[in-house]
Amino acid sequence: MTALEISELAVRFATEDGDVLAVKDVSLSVRPGEILALCGESGCGKSVTAMAVSRLLPPNARISGSVRLDGRELTGLSERELRQVRGKDVSMVFQEPMTSLNPSFTVGFQIDDVLRQHEKLSRRAARVRTVELLELVGIADPARRCREYPHQLSGGMRQRVMIAMAVACSPRVLIADEPTTALDVTIQAGVLDIFRDLADRLGTAIVLITHDLGVVAAVADQVAIMYAGRLVERAGVTELFAAPRHPYTVGLLGALPAAVSRISDGTRGRLVEIPGMLPDPPRRDGDDCAFAPRCRRAEPDCAAARPALAGTGRSTVDKYSHQLACFHPEAVR
Repeated sequence: MTALEISELAVRFATEDGDVLAVKDVSLSVRPGEILALCGESGCGKSVTAMAVSRLLPPNARISGSVRLDGRELTGLSERELRQVRGKDVSMVFQEPMTSLNPSFTVGFQIDDVLRQHEKLSRRAARVRTVELLELVGIADPARRCREYPHQLSGGMRQRVMIAMAVACSPRVLIADEPTTALDVTIQAGVLDIFRDLADRLGTAIVLITHDLGVVAAVADQVAIMYAGRLVERAGVTELFAAPRHPYTVGLLGALPAAVSRISDGTRGRLVEIPGMLPDPPRRDGDDCAFAPRCRRAEPDCAAARPALAGTGRSTVDKYSHQLACFHPEAVR
């Protein structure tokens, strides 16, 4: 059974200059116990996709498509019904903890509140569980930290508080938006272990938004690559790293220092540069391939039509099918 299923999701923002397309035709599914990594450059629509699941977007956002949690449609729920889902069934680790935590309350109070609202724990029981959660994410002296305010914590500690709050109710789906950005390598490894444990032990489905392809390789089961608001490639993590097909994915992987250091003749190569910039949002709604102006494999047909995401066949190295949106993909190597 699929824990989270997104079908034909589209998000537009109404502005004074007309509608601006942020996300279009995104379809994803995550089963219990799986970790799906959503990758791409800043501005490609990853965070908008994630926030559309729980309708956390501003009032000028227009969402269409389907979002199902354990088969239950979320797009038609009232705000009151959604409040029962957020934080309990679907939790989110936001990208910037300093603006996500309330500066007027201690971090312990904010985690307590989640537990008391959704788990109906007493004040004392909630505090005991809060201390356990802070210890779980690697915060030293958690009982004392519970009494401190967000501004008294470092950026990494605030991020760990956000993770503790997100996993407090053992959610069915956890969406983590750049959860390891502010953490050092040791704490980052511990956080990834927490995510993997949630997936394996509790069957939590996790959507991990990250720029760090090393994190993807370490923890993800499947990977979806976004560009200009649309999916361009999706595959199991082993398949994607071993045989990327879309030129954009090849460019992302080619920019990894570890990739250019493993040249067969022992010499160190140069980082691959993807020329150009992401297209402006108004241009993303065209009928051409948005990546064509930056693509070294582009042909005239790329400017005449937009390739649809289609399967290339089941992988021989993992259980996921390989999907691709490209007229002229890289050859299988």
